[in-house]
Amino acid sequence: MTGTELVALAREAMLCAYAPYSHHTVGAALLGASGKVYLGCNIENAAYSPTCCAERVALFKAVSEGERAFSAIAIVGGMHGATASPCAPCGVCRQALREFCDPDALLILLGYDGGYDEYTLSELLPESFGPDHIKR
Repeated sequence: MTGTELVALAREAMLCAYAPYSHHTVGAALLGASGKVYLGCNIENAAYSPTCCAERVALFKAVSEGERAFSAIAIVGGMHGATASPCAPCGVCRQALREFCDPDALLILLGYDGGYDEYTLSELLPESFGPDHIKR
């Protein structure tokens, strides 16, 4: 699966976003180690704290279906469905991804030029804390 294909799927997921308060819609396409892609969109709530980001929606869907390892995620977002700039995952989503992704997992964000930019999880979440830090 190419980065371009993942970005296209994230754009598709963005169409399902429920964002009546911020009007900032986000879509995510998460690539599992199995090759299956899981889509997610942001879902807002009037109480705000129950709101869930697109990245975690995709991640939780995948985990609930038994997938436990991921190699890449594409994320697109913007006001009123427009995608003019990169939409990086929030800190909570970065930490949630760290639970199931290696630090070298690829994060693909729409670029300012209409292409896309690639980062590793460790670039966006340096010195992260993950399952490997817990002694069993």
